[in-house]
Amino acid sequence: MLKSLIRAALSQRLLVLVVSVVLVGFGVRAAMRLSVDAFPDVTNVQVQVATEVPGRSPEEVERFVTVPLEVAMTGLPGLTEMRALNRAGLSLITLVFTDKTDVYFARQLVMERLLEVTPRMPAGVVPVLGPVSTGLGEVYQYTLVHPDDGHRELTPEELMERRVVQDWVLRPMLRSIPGVAEINSMGGLERQFQVLVNPDRLRHYRLSLREVLEAVERNNANAGGGVLRSAAEQYLIRGVGLIRSAEDIGNIILKEEQGVPVFVRDVAQVQIGAAVRQGAVVRNGDSEAVAGIVMMLRGGNAKEVVGRVKAKVNEINQQGLLPGGLQVEPFYDRTELVDSALWMVTKVLLEGIVFIIIILFLFLGDVRSSLVVVATIVITPLVTFMMMNRLGLSANLMSLGGLAIAIGLMVDGTVVVVENVFHKLGQAGNSRESRLRLILEATSEIAKPTVYGISIIILVFLPLMMLSGMEGKMFGPLALTIAIALAVSLAVSLFLSPVLCSYILRGGNDHDTRPIAFLKRHYLRLLHLALSAEKKTILVAVALLLGSMALFPLLGKSFIPTMKEGSIVPQIVRVPSISLEESLKVENEAMRLVAQVPGVKSVISKLGRGESPADPAGPNESDPIAVIDREAGRSQGQIEEDIRKALAVLPGVQVIMNQPIAQRVDEMVTGVRSQLAIKVFGDDLDELRRVSEDLARIVRTVPGAIDIRVERLTGQQTLTIDIDRQAIARYGINVADVNDLIETAFGGNEVGQLFEGQRRFGIVVRYPAEYRSSVESIRNSTLRTSDGTLVPLSAVARIELQDSPPTISRESGKRRVVVGANVTGRDLGGFVAEVQRRVDAELRLPEGYFLSWGGQFENMERAMETLMVIVPLTIAAIFFLLFMLFNSLRLASLIILVLPFASIGGVIGLFVTGEYLSVPASVGFIALWGIAVLNGVVLVSCIRRLREDGMRVPEAVREGCVQRFRPVMMTATVALLGLVPFLFANGPGAEVQRPLAVVVIGGLISSTLLTLVVVPTLYRWFDDLPQEA
Repeated sequence: MLKSLIRAALSQRLLVLVVSVVLVGFGVRAAMRLSVDAFPDVTNVQVQVATEVPGRSPEEVERFVTVPLEVAMTGLPGLTEMRALNRAGLSLITLVFTDKTDVYFARQLVMERLLEVTPRMPAGVVPVLGPVSTGLGEVYQYTLVHPDDGHRELTPEELMERRVVQDWVLRPMLRSIPGVAEINSMGGLERQFQVLVNPDRLRHYRLSLREVLEAVERNNANAGGGVLRSAAEQYLIRGVGLIRSAEDIGNIILKEEQGVPVFVRDVAQVQIGAAVRQGAVVRNGDSEAVAGIVMMLRGGNAKEVVGRVKAKVNEINQQGLLPGGLQVEPFYDRTELVDSALWMVTKVLLEGIVFIIIILFLFLGDVRSSLVVVATIVITPLVTFMMMNRLGLSANLMSLGGLAIAIGLMVDGTVVVVENVFHKLGQAGNSRESRLRLILEATSEIAKPTVYGISIIILVFLPLMMLSGMEGKMFGPLALTIAIALAVSLAVSLFLSPVLCSYILRGGNDHDTRPIAFLKRHYLRLLHLALSAEKKTILVAVALLLGSMALFPLLGKSFIPTMKEGSIVPQIVRVPSISLEESLKVENEAMRLVAQVPGVKSVISKLGRGESPADPAGPNESDPIAVIDREAGRSQGQIEEDIRKALAVLPGVQVIMNQPIAQRVDEMVTGVRSQLAIKVFGDDLDELRRVSEDLARIVRTVPGAIDIRVERLTGQQTLTIDIDRQAIARYGINVADVNDLIETAFGGNEVGQLFEGQRRFGIVVRYPAEYRSSVESIRNSTLRTSDGTLVPLSAVARIELQDSPPTISRESGKRRVVVGANVTGRDLGGFVAEVQRRVDAELRLPEGYFLSWGGQFENMERAMETLMVIVPLTIAAIFFLLFMLFNSLRLASLIILVLPFASIGGVIGLFVTGEYLSVPASVGFIALWGIAVLNGVVLVSCIRRLREDGMRVPEAVREGCVQRFRPVMMTATVALLGLVPFLFANGPGAEVQRPLAVVVIGGLISSTLLTLVVVPTLYRWFDDLPQEA
């Protein structure tokens, strides 16, 4: 059948060429339309439910909001994990669904449950869904600046005006851009109209705070009066009573006393002020700023979305669309990382292609035959791009990395075909018929082993698509890209290559080129020695195998090497009870220190929460983004170390190094920001705190542990006003009266909104700062009894400062606390194993409490477990294909023996370079086995054919090795050199591809040698002559 298809292609050569040219055209178009990002999106399908509960403590948020929401969400179809975070005034629940669940369907399911549970929430509390974004969603971040800013500190008025521009002018412009899910505003001062009620004036006019609230609320409304018909017309009747200015609020009448009206202005100061802040932004340690974070829709094309945002920003800046001469200045732009990552992969691809062309020329000694192979390198990636578009694969570091890995493999089939055609043409005549017939015979001769060999390489990559979780999303695109590219290259090698050979090759050459002749001469001498001392040869091979097996336990284990993104996030954590103002002073000093580190271009720090309720950071946490100056000639590791040293002078803070994407992905996928996360589950917060502190003490003493992070369960000082029910009963006061005072006087109560055109600002009623800024002033605040008597708050309640948890975390309906750690200078697997041994020996858990090991370690364990199942299945599938090819158990077993010997070089390569046995290294071993089997098939099928032609075993083995030396050397060298550029690449993501390249390069050196020496030596024992009919 294969011969018939090849004959058809050769008889319709022009048609084949036309189809190829058309495919190239469509491929170029597909390449330009590919979705582009730096990394594959590894975020799971999740829906976030955020609920703001102003003024409530974490324990109250948990009891009144989170637990009812968790109960409502239990049992949702496809729900695999439920995490919750409770902070002062905020509940954030993350619902993780299976990867097959459509995110919009999941959101609909969650919304239906929210509609059921919301009526049971506390008054005024409405849960909302987080944006439809992912861990890769924060694609563009900017600040609002003025050309005259310089290094001066902005005034409160400027910060307020810029926040108004951000919220009401710039944000709507950017949100309308296709692909943008949300704009999270941060920093500055939120404008609001404040009614600061003086309690002394209230007492003077015998008024209550409730009366002021109700008066402002009732005097801020419009009304509709239906329709007035007049003759042939009708008029709409409208009553206009909305508040238009602060003066209107002051003119509201509260009551009339002896014919004299009492206005709001008589008991309160009405002013424009700033809302209570949850966060701030610091720019280069000079001043506060107003910033915005552009969130990309899930599944969006990062390059396209950021391109549209940048075009809009340029238009805004050039046309002066923002008032007051303000400009948008970006400080984080994902396209820089995307371009850098893609350039790294493209450069590696081009270097690999150059190496391949040079090798082909050296081995074949013919430019024309090299051109045929180059055609494969051109058409295969372009057709692969078409398939990637159809399958929705984005062009990222992993998928294009797969193409770079496959560049050496995809020419294998063509190299074998061209080499055989070239060899046969060296003995051919000049007639056209004989040329075509020879090309057909030469192609058909090696078609079957080529098909099986390439199929085996495709087969070994397919199981990688069975990986789940983060590793599945990372390496699935790589495996799929390689499989597509190899399938396309197989079709090209069998149908297009013979056609191109018929047009391009003018004649063949049966003589070896100088490099091949030199290598073959030494190889034949080695082969003669091996065949004459078979037992010694096998003993040496087995000794090498045992030696590499002895090295295997010495290899460290890790999940996926950390990718260098080109930006650093030195996260700074302070004590939980720190005020935002004090936190800002620390942050300003920290940013000045970071900005002075050589190699840091700029640093912008986000402190606390932004406007989005799905952003749960507290005022004691900051996420600065230090942008690296690539021209400074310093590595990211050096700059990180300098930043760590610079910030070491700050007292009472913890610094944890991270990167923008890595931090957000870790947080969204696993709920923690560390490589190792030990989760302690239990009910009692004091017991959880004790166990977590013991755990942290153990982890801290294990070599390699850095950035130890313990979720704090103490440290948040809370002023508790515990109402005495007997006391309020004596005075005839209700709990609601006391709560009204606490919520309105101290916390502030929003009673409506004031509209300025399309903009709207809250109207808040509360006490002035001097009546609520100290514990003593709160104690002395008064309540009015039914007979008008004034009672101090301290007479009806016990008021004291108490220590409380700043955060309460939950998972799967249970409280949990996390002890996190990063690892440096050693492998993650070995570190965790030591920690587990120490924990088992030194830690006793109370009854009902248990540990769970998570973070990147959890992903690594899952990946390794999956690979333990996949690898044996892959080997079994390879064996089955080999049996189908040779119809011989013996020969199939002979080629399978190549696999352990091929691994020798890979293990030695990892050991020598100091790389760990990670998921990329495991992928490298899988790729290596495929290439090793292909070479084994090419050699053994030739020896088998010679045996069938009547040769004796020794002659067949020697002749087969002579005939197949060049194609085996070419396929191995081409695959090897295609990956060499990865060893020296230093762009973003090179760290992930390097272990893979080390394994394949090291393994190919050993497997090629063993294929050409050990397989011929063993063949005598595995020879299986076919039975004569």
